[in-house]
Order: sequence, then C-alpha cells, then structure tokens
Amino acid sequence: MIKQSESITALYCRLSQEDAREGESNSIANQKAILAKYAKENGFGNTQFFVDDGFSGVVFDRPGFLSMMDGVKNGTVKTIIVKDHSRLGRNRLVIGTLLEEDFERYGVRYIAIMDNIDSDKG
Repeated sequence: MIKQSESITALYCRLSQEDAREGESNSIANQKAILAKYAKENGFGNTQFFVDDGFSGVVFDRPGFLSMMDGVKNGTVKTIIVKDHSRLGRNRLVIGTLLEEDFERYGVRYIAIMDNIDSDKG
C-alpha cells in the first residue's frame, strides 16, 4: 500500500493546436506556473507534471494522460490538479465517467483551479 506522503500530486497540462491559437493564456508554460503555484500555496507535495502538448481534448489516448492514469490505477497518483476542466478533456461522457466512477473508485481527488472544482468539497 502506498503511504499518503509517498503519493503523487499530478499536475496535468494539455494544449491542442486549436488552444495554441488562443494565445499565451493557455500555453503549457502558463499552465505549469499556475499549477505549481497552486500546489505550493495549498500544501500539495510530491508534485509531478504530466503534459500533452499538441493533443486534442476529444481523444484520451494522449501519452501524458495515459501515464497519469497508470499512476491512478496503480495507486501512486492520489490527486490530480488542472488549470481548468477543459484541460482534462472535452468529451463530457468520458469526463463524467472519470469523475464519477474512476476517480471515486481509486480515491483520487480532482481539482480544476479556474472552475472552482474540488471533489473533496462536493
């Protein structure tokens, strides 16, 4: 069993080709800065970035996402933090299953900073 102090806080970033056209606010560097600051200010330790640059949020066979989900399934990732909900993905059916079934089953806390979503707070 993984101790809570050993568990990973996943800081997940994604940028699609379409998002890149919207400018700096969605850039990977900007997302990383926001996530790192939030994690530090809120006491989340053992952070690790999982990044998908140039991948659509409609598909879920993204390398960073799959690596993060491997950590969820093997019990090493216990918290996932994203800048906003759309960074996790844009397929509502898949996202619903992740939030209401997968993350719940594996005891994963999910936080979308800009959307004020925290699964620990309902």
